[in-house]
Amino acid sequence: MSFNGFTHTDFETFQIEGLESRMEAIQNRIQPKFTEISKEVQSDLEILTGNEMHLHIAKHLRRTKNPPVDTWMAFSHNNRGYKMLPHFQIGLFDDHVFIWLAYIYELPGKQEMATLFLNNLEELHKQIPSSYMISTDHTKKGASEAVKDANLEKVLTRFRDVKKGEFLVGRHIASNDPILKDGEKFIAAVKETFETVMPIYKLSLTDDK
Repeated sequence: MSFNGFTHTDFETFQIEGLESRMEAIQNRIQPKFTEISKEVQSDLEILTGNEMHLHIAKHLRRTKNPPVDTWMAFSHNNRGYKMLPHFQIGLFDDHVFIWLAYIYELPGKQEMATLFLNNLEELHKQIPSSYMISTDHTKKGASEAVKDANLEKVLTRFRDVKKGEFLVGRHIASNDPILKDGEKFIAAVKETFETVMPIYKLSLTDDK
C-alpha cells in the first residue's frame, strides 16, 4: 500500500494565504497522494463501471486571485475531461474528505437526467444509505446535508430546474477521523462508497449517447 493516509498538514493547506503559496502546497502535499490513491482504486472502478476510467486532477487554472478552498481528483470514462459527464470525485476541504458520485452544472442534458432520477425516486431512496451525504453545489461546504435530513425529490427538482443546480451523492469523512490516517482503511472506504453509488451511475448512463 503506497498511500499512507492524509495528515493534519494536508488540511492546513487551506489556511495558507495567497493563491501561489496555497497552490504550491496543494501540488506538493496533496496531488501526489491523489496519484497514489488512483493506483489503488482506478482498476476497481473500471471493473465496477465496465468502462476504461481516466484520472483527472484539478489544476484550478481559472483562478487568478482567490486561492481554492478545496481540491479534488476525478474519474470519468473520457480522457479529455470529466465535468460534462457523470463522474467520481475524491477531494478535501479544510475539515473533511469527500467521496462523491457527481453530476455538476456543466453536464449536458441534466434536465433529462434529473427527470430520470425523479422517475426512479423510490429506487434511489433504497440505494442511498441514510448516513451518506448529498450536495447541491460542489463548490460550497454548506450545500451538503445528510441523506436522512434531505428532501431528495426537492434536491433533484432543483438539479433539473436551476441552471447551476447540481447533484452529488456519497460520503464525508471528518479530518479528525482515524480512518484518514490509515491508507488501507481509507482505500477500502472509497471502494465501498463507489460500489454503493454504482447503481445510480449506471442508471444515469441508460440514455448515454
